[in-house]
Amino acid sequence: MSEQSPEFAVFNIEGGIGKHICATAVVKAYKNNHPTTKIIVVCAWPEIFLNNKDIVRVYRLGNIPYFYEDYIYGKDTVVFSQEPYKQTSHIKKQKHLILSWCEMIGINYKGEVPNLPMNMRESGYIDPELAQIPKQKPILLFQPFGGPGKEHQADPYSWSRDIHPQVAQELVNQLKEHYQIIHICYDFHHKLNDVIRYEKVVPKKTLFNMIRFADRCLFVDSSFQHAAAAMGKPSTVVWVATQPEVFGYDIHTNIKAPVEFPKGTIDSYLYDYNFTGAIHECPYDDVSQMFDVNGIVGSLLQQPKQPEQQAPVQQQVGTSEPSLSAAKPDTSKKNRKKN
Repeated sequence: MSEQSPEFAVFNIEGGIGKHICATAVVKAYKNNHPTTKIIVVCAWPEIFLNNKDIVRVYRLGNIPYFYEDYIYGKDTVVFSQEPYKQTSHIKKQKHLILSWCEMIGINYKGEVPNLPMNMRESGYIDPELAQIPKQKPILLFQPFGGPGKEHQADPYSWSRDIHPQVAQELVNQLKEHYQIIHICYDFHHKLNDVIRYEKVVPKKTLFNMIRFADRCLFVDSSFQHAAAAMGKPSTVVWVATQPEVFGYDIHTNIKAPVEFPKGTIDSYLYDYNFTGAIHECPYDDVSQMFDVNGIVGSLLQQPKQPEQQAPVQQQVGTSEPSLSAAKPDTSKKNRKKN
């Protein structure tokens, strides 16, 4: 096997949709490092990689007929099945996930960003139910609650990543005079007043394509903020217990919690808090510590950010040195840390 450019490179990717969208930047970086290598992706969400010109095949995990014979046995192949979430630089929040991932597999990162290619039909498609709604004001696409679904989280509200339902309604109350608000959610999520609720189960690219038709976007740290970055759509992204320096993008206006509790809890091991927001882990006494409502509303009442490049945020946590990204420094509101 050639040490420089093998014939095949297999990426085994598990986890959520947002992580898969991040992975498209890693795959792009690998292709730029090894232009002649044929890239095979085996993953949980293969639709994210359809029409991706950096790869030659994509398989769904568990549906890989003759894979060993075709790509492993006697072949010049490298396999990347490592977990970037288990890397020191990620656990210690020192670098963006994409950069940690690239360093883990031993390639140079040169500012590659996520991409979400769509064919002609995908890029022009909008759900007929939404298309029939008369547009009376600019459209605000709003995802205040994210997560993997009711099978994987005990409560509809995840304090560590979601906007609290009370605050979500307050945001709607302040923005409804300016926008026609489409609330993207699962069927089990809290209901909000004065919004168009959209909870249909549709193909992920169909769902993400709504970003293209929206005038403005307000998301939490979930798959939509990754998709918006991949599509070059500046958005306002609200952060609670995760950090834009690790998971975010400079194309967005990243608004962090006014108060942080970075030390975790008695149960914390390699990460400070659980993504699904275990109730007993919540360190906050009041929602005012978690959300800068005026900052969020203000970001949506001014002109959207004009990106120079939709790259991961530049500043690495815990160091004064910039990452290899060409992005400008993160402009998110700084936290007032509470020990």
